[in-house]
Amino acid sequence: MLIAVASKTGSEVDQHFGHAERFLIYDYGSGSPKPIKEVTVEKYCSYDPDHPFRHPQFNGIVSALEGCKMVVTEMIGDLPKQELLKVGITPIVTKGPNADALKLAHDSVCGGGCKGGKRAAGTCQHV
Repeated sequence: MLIAVASKTGSEVDQHFGHAERFLIYDYGSGSPKPIKEVTVEKYCSYDPDHPFRHPQFNGIVSALEGCKMVVTEMIGDLPKQELLKVGITPIVTKGPNADALKLAHDSVCGGGCKGGKRAAGTCQHV
C-alpha cells in the first residue's frame, strides 16, 4: 500500500498538509515501510484569511500522490480532508517518526489483520 507523508525533516511527520512542498511516498506492504520516492508540489495554503479552496494546487497534489491510499500529515483543514476522501485518499493526522506514523496509517485500514504483510484473504487493503 502506498502512503504519502508530509515531512519537512524527512524523518518525522512534521508538516501541515497545506504547507507541504514535498511528500515522501512509502510502500507499506511487508510490515516495514520502504521509501519509494519524493514528490514536490506547489504549496496548497495561500495564507489568505478567507482561505478559499485552491483547485489547481489541490489537483496538483492529488496528481503527485497518484496511487497513494493515504496521506499522513501533522494537520489538515476540513475542506482538503473532505476533498481527499472524495478522490480515495484517506488523510491521517498525527506527528512523530515516519515509521510510527506509517504503521498507524496502515493499521487504521487493516486493523492488524494482515500481521504486518502476511495478509489473510480479504483482511487488508495492502494491495
